[in-house]
Amino acid sequence: MFDSGVGGLAVARALQRLAPAERIVYFADTAWFPYGPRPPAEVRKRAFAITRRLLESEAKLIVVACNTASAAALADLREAFPQVPFVGMVPGVKPAARQSNNRHVVVLATEGTLDSRLLERVVEEFGRGTRVARIVGHGLAEAVERGECDGPRIRARLRGLLESQVAAGADTVVLGCTHYAFLAPAIAAEFPGVAIVDTSEAVARRAFDVLIERDSVSPGPGGLSFIVSQDLAAFLRRVEALGLRREGAVPA
Repeated sequence: MFDSGVGGLAVARALQRLAPAERIVYFADTAWFPYGPRPPAEVRKRAFAITRRLLESEAKLIVVACNTASAAALADLREAFPQVPFVGMVPGVKPAARQSNNRHVVVLATEGTLDSRLLERVVEEFGRGTRVARIVGHGLAEAVERGECDGPRIRARLRGLLESQVAAGADTVVLGCTHYAFLAPAIAAEFPGVAIVDTSEAVARRAFDVLIERDSVSPGPGGLSFIVSQDLAAFLRRVEALGLRREGAVPA
């Protein structure tokens, strides 16, 4: 599993609940965080490098636990490594459009996700008849990466980003960046009437289903270990602050 930082840990946490016997190796590409504003070609290059590193660790399945990297590289990874099953993030427009009473949803995501062809395809297929507003969550991933998931500054930032759309009738917010999963409680508190769509659980469930389909479910023991491309100690402090249990950790 990989992401530019702690965001993908929302998926790792969900997968640990579903499959506690699985050993998860999580690559945090902190040297290149954040992916969101980077050119797609650059994100794709990092995704390929990380995939090769994870395959050296005998990965039997790779979860691209990042919306930006999934949009930039998932299709190419599947083509380049046909022997490896990949599971990636897809913005939750389908469930959002299905549950929205007002047919007005917001996709809160990074530039890389909002500008992607992947999001366009999802909106075209599942968002017909629904107003889909796209909002760049400037600074939110960085705040989560610092461990700031709530508080006056976060609440003010969320109001600045979402308030006008909620006032205009948006009743559902799609979290289009895995970092934003850690902001869900703050969003729910600030906008109590708004539904939140976070696909972390669904992606973890899909990963577990793929393991079952391929008869690759591990008998154990499970665990969560890390490969970190920059500042290992600081990253592990953030992991502990988020309450995730871990085992080994090494620099990339």
